[in-house]
Amino acid sequence: MATPHAEPELNGRRILICRPEPEASRLANRFQAAGADVRILPLIDREPLPETAERRTLILSLDEYSHVIAVSPFAARLLLDEVDTWWPQVPMGIRWYGVGAGTAAVLEEYGLNPLKPPEGWTSEALLSLPSLKDFQGERVLLARGENGRELIRETLEARGARVTPLPLYRRFCPEYSPEQTQETLETFAPEAIITLSGETLNNLIALCANSSHNLYDRLLIVPADRVAEQAREAGFRNPCIPGSLADNDIVATVAAQLGGREGGSGKAK
Repeated sequence: MATPHAEPELNGRRILICRPEPEASRLANRFQAAGADVRILPLIDREPLPETAERRTLILSLDEYSHVIAVSPFAARLLLDEVDTWWPQVPMGIRWYGVGAGTAAVLEEYGLNPLKPPEGWTSEALLSLPSLKDFQGERVLLARGENGRELIRETLEARGARVTPLPLYRRFCPEYSPEQTQETLETFAPEAIITLSGETLNNLIALCANSSHNLYDRLLIVPADRVAEQAREAGFRNPCIPGSLADNDIVATVAAQLGGREGGSGKAK
């Protein structure tokens, strides 16, 4: 008989979540269920871009694409909203992709059968899929934010694809008063900080520099090796990558690391 895994114990541990909403509150609820004291300070937010004639034309020509890639759950939701508006049913013959399990889950909820990396949740992991290895001029629609990494587009174009970026939203850093910053960084004094993108980490670094708060010895949860290296270069001493970006795995990783246990739920970097 299998022994059930113990629930993470974080009684009284102080956790700062820098994700955007609604993901931040969802993760906060999971931390609170484990006994943690949680603050939410989104250091990145998103807003949909206004509709344009060009974007509408791209959506109406969806059936001309062989592959459609969504880079995030937010991009997937916005893309499916557009498809639902302009198509009575999804065109046949398209291969759909999600960068990671969370993005793929949004596509699955819509009734699609997306491909996703068997392991990992990064652009690099997605690009390892066999169906994205070689192209003979097939068209690829890339649903993403207004700005961001160009790795997927550049790599697929080098492999022979014709890639059309479809910007659906913009990212920005919310503004906080000095009082809000002091209460969160100094008075609350988090023991662990959740920063799940390179851009979020950059905004945390800027916030620390502008407010003279030093959080570089705190546990820092990051999404991938690339961001862990970025964190180390900025002076953070304890970046850690969870086993996945699922809420339960993030909470388990924080519990293991703050409890002095390594391995298992995540890897210190």
